[in-house]
Amino acid sequence: MIVLIAVMLVFGCIYYAGAVIAPVVFAMFMIALMWPFQSWLQTRMPKGLALALSMLVVAAVFLVFGWIVAWGFGRVTRWIIADAGRFQALYAMGVAWLEGHGIAVAGLWAEHFNVGWVVRAAQQVTGRFNTTLSFWIVVFVYVILGLLEVDDAARKVSALKNQTVAGVLLRGASQTAAKLRRYMGVRTVMSLMTGALVWLFATAVGLPLAAEWGVMAFALNYIPFIGPLVATVFPTLFAMAQFQSWEAVLVVFACLNLIQFVVGSYLEPRVAGSALSMSPFLVLFSVFFWSYLWGILGAFIGVPVSIALLTFCAQHPASSWFSDLLGAPPKGAAAD
Repeated sequence: MIVLIAVMLVFGCIYYAGAVIAPVVFAMFMIALMWPFQSWLQTRMPKGLALALSMLVVAAVFLVFGWIVAWGFGRVTRWIIADAGRFQALYAMGVAWLEGHGIAVAGLWAEHFNVGWVVRAAQQVTGRFNTTLSFWIVVFVYVILGLLEVDDAARKVSALKNQTVAGVLLRGASQTAAKLRRYMGVRTVMSLMTGALVWLFATAVGLPLAAEWGVMAFALNYIPFIGPLVATVFPTLFAMAQFQSWEAVLVVFACLNLIQFVVGSYLEPRVAGSALSMSPFLVLFSVFFWSYLWGILGAFIGVPVSIALLTFCAQHPASSWFSDLLGAPPKGAAAD
């Protein structure tokens, strides 16, 4: 009971102090990804210049990724607005079918979705944009400070009197950073593959905005479970308005799900290897739990946090059972 209460208090603090803790977690994640590059630069130039180049690379990656995502989503939004009549007709058909089965949609729509709702939604989007911009500014400051102190922090940990704790921290940090880099590398390759396959399929079936759907699939694939689901549902809804044929819609839906399944459930586990394998329950729980705590940012960071947790648990006999239970299968299990 004491352990359970302690865990509940910890996650309660994480929830209510998310504005303070979330930037630190994301900064540590980025430091783990950037440190090998920063360390390599430091052997060839002054530390300050190496740090400046590292941060320029990070900023460039963020800007390019953000521009690509904004381009894809913006093009889809403009197409929907320009083709609003067809979507209105599809909506009218859906309302007629639902009301024919005793489900009154018009009243619910008028009650909950009105001009006031649109204004509030616009205000929320603007506020979220400002909050996100402030969040990433804080993260970048933490990353700069963290990259400057990695070597000093390692020396301080190595000098601890309790060498057992020092060993757990050093091995856990080193292995966690390596796993996170591998995770992001594999996730990026699989996201590129998913986006390319979605683009090729959309082009083959004549679905408009094929490149945009590929970009959306690439970007959303970084969020396990939720991202691929959204990347499948949106093109399917778009196909309903464009093709006006249930057979074509079913083909689009089935093929998009097949692409997500083959890449996410077959290729990715084999490329990632057992070092990154986790219980499917833990992956799904991580996505939903951290998205509940920190929203869409939590959905992205949930799996890396679980990877770090399992890696540190594996460093000590008292907690290794947790890593064995929810992490990679024991060596030789496949042969059994």
